[in-house]
Amino acid sequence: MAKSTRKAAAADQGGIEDLRKAWQDMLRIRRFEEKAGQLYGMGLIGGFCHLYIGQEAVVVGVQMALQPGDQVITSYRDHGHMLATGMDPNGVMAELTGRATGYSHGKGGSMHMFSREKNFFGGHGIVGAQVSLGTGLAFSNQYRGNRCVAITYMGEGASNQGQVFESFNLSALMKLPCVYVIENNRYGMGTSVERASASRDLSQNGAPWGIPGVQVDGMDVLAVRDAARIAVDHCRAGNGPYLLEMKTYRYRGHSMSDPAKYRTREEVQEMREMHDPITGARAKLLQLGVPEAELKRFEDETKAVVQEAADFAQSSPEPDPSELWTDILLEG
Repeated sequence: MAKSTRKAAAADQGGIEDLRKAWQDMLRIRRFEEKAGQLYGMGLIGGFCHLYIGQEAVVVGVQMALQPGDQVITSYRDHGHMLATGMDPNGVMAELTGRATGYSHGKGGSMHMFSREKNFFGGHGIVGAQVSLGTGLAFSNQYRGNRCVAITYMGEGASNQGQVFESFNLSALMKLPCVYVIENNRYGMGTSVERASASRDLSQNGAPWGIPGVQVDGMDVLAVRDAARIAVDHCRAGNGPYLLEMKTYRYRGHSMSDPAKYRTREEVQEMREMHDPITGARAKLLQLGVPEAELKRFEDETKAVVQEAADFAQSSPEPDPSELWTDILLEG
């Protein structure tokens, strides 16, 4: 076989492997979120619960561009980000159900858990608050000279917060290694982005500070991966921040308590049928020659993993009352 042919075959195989892993990661998030929705309906998850169903390609694609040491921080729609960074489904589900075996010992719940081991810094319930914190993570990287990049996610609703623009200014001024990712799922709590933002291209919201930005098809995991690689490389090279607007969609309501009557069923159905990231990736894998039996086997394995997480959570103990007095003060 000629050298050029061997290179092309290796590249094709690498592309298949990327797509296979992306599909697997997205499917795991989808099934986990569906199970979380079931547990919420059973009263086993209290408080707010914001599901990531429909948006899986964004976090999975971005994660494919990262290196060890890079950090991730996001808002309250965060379960998918936790799983994408490698956090254990058992620990995440246990935290959702308020159990002692959860990542925050049952005290953080859906919106407030993190993992230093996986460089996941939350999970934040205040709209836009994580953007300032993500900028701080990027500053710490620059200060230490470790060439790590901070990925800072936000929704399109948060993108109009004042602290976001303050963060853009500081980040551009100091050339911080921060990739800002706007997950534009078209609706805030119940308001379409067209009614909430005068900007019609959120990727250009950093333009006044010279921050480059692009719009990306957030329902195409490989398109997300490719755009994220460019953004991360830009930051890692010391060129300052980068802004990615991911055009995505959430199938469920803003939270589990939202009936989502501000949009039509036809709109949601069209997105599911024509643009679903998991269905699309699966179809592409079949076209590339991956056997149907292999995909079905992984689907069954994923179902078992998620059920194990649910069983683990429900069988875990609730926190001891003494936990009320822990993790509230750090003396230097």
